[in-house]
Amino acid sequence: QVQLVESGGGLVQAEGSLRLSCAASGRTFSSYAMAWFRQAPGKEREFVAAISWNGVYTYYSDSVKGRFTISRDNARNTVYLQMNNLKPEDTAVYCCAARKASYATDYRQYNYWGQGTQVTVSS
Repeated sequence: QVQLVESGGGLVQAEGSLRLSCAASGRTFSSYAMAWFRQAPGKEREFVAAISWNGVYTYYSDSVKGRFTISRDNARNTVYLQMNNLKPEDTAVYCCAARKASYATDYRQYNYWGQGTQVTVSS
């Protein structure tokens, strides 16, 4: 079992930055691939970024590539999402997710989810 708690969301102006954190419980965090997804009102859940269990491999959606960076600290049981050059279209609830396998971009393949943190980007 893994429990996930996100933090770091908020209101920021366009072109600003935020860093999201996702703290995980459990001793086996390092064996889980982690990902960030987001969902805006009236839209489907969207893949943002994923990272392998050891942090070696990362993958990004085209919409955030070059602006967002996913990383993890297995000693702290935490995964991060550094978001730079934010745009109004990045406004959404951001959730982290975990799966005990290689990383994936389909949200249905993730077993554990956090509650989410709101990110609002004003123009």
